[in-house]
Amino acid sequence: MTTDDIISLFLTYKNAENALTMAKYMRNQFNYLGIKTPERREIAKDFLREKAKESEIDWLLVTKLWAQDYREFQYLATDYLKKVQKQLTFKDLPKLYQLAISKSWWDLVDSLDEHVGYIVKHDATCKAVMRDWSLDDNFWIRRIAIDYQLGFKQATDTALLAEIIQNNLGSTEFFINKAIGWALRDYSKMNPEWVSHFIEKNNKKMAKLSIEEGSKYLDLSN
Repeated sequence: MTTDDIISLFLTYKNAENALTMAKYMRNQFNYLGIKTPERREIAKDFLREKAKESEIDWLLVTKLWAQDYREFQYLATDYLKKVQKQLTFKDLPKLYQLAISKSWWDLVDSLDEHVGYIVKHDATCKAVMRDWSLDDNFWIRRIAIDYQLGFKQATDTALLAEIIQNNLGSTEFFINKAIGWALRDYSKMNPEWVSHFIEKNNKKMAKLSIEEGSKYLDLSN
């Protein structure tokens, strides 16, 4: 099955009622076919299985899907990247950057977190790129830098996490302050003392939202 074939197949599953609901959830910023996630994954299952067998990542596929009008095609692209994640290397970071700044919203950007995290986790030299991303003009790129270590647990680079968050303190951007809270909350499951100390040390510069999210699993009564 070719890229054109899977695009044509998706178009046959268009559901106008579902599309309206899905678009409304995303504040009507994007067009939808109305294919819900379980159905989308079932439709694309065989296609993705075959594509995952290829020796190289098909970035032409990703680019073509990203260019489509309907949001489900971008979701399909991230589903594909998840299938081939083990092939991702530092050379793919610029490509992921371009995806993140195109048709940007939390649904796609947060899907890219995992792929960026995989690359950096397996290539420590890419940490320098995350420092750069944490200062980027585009706040969606900064959001990825803040949250790429989600789920790292004991492998979390706390010094880098602190540096990246501190680079973004004082922001009035909701999606940045939310990301800071998520990063801290996630790591608090592994090291609540570190997170408590970080919030205590930086609370005057932190947004209320970041503190609320970051301390959700902490006892700050003492």
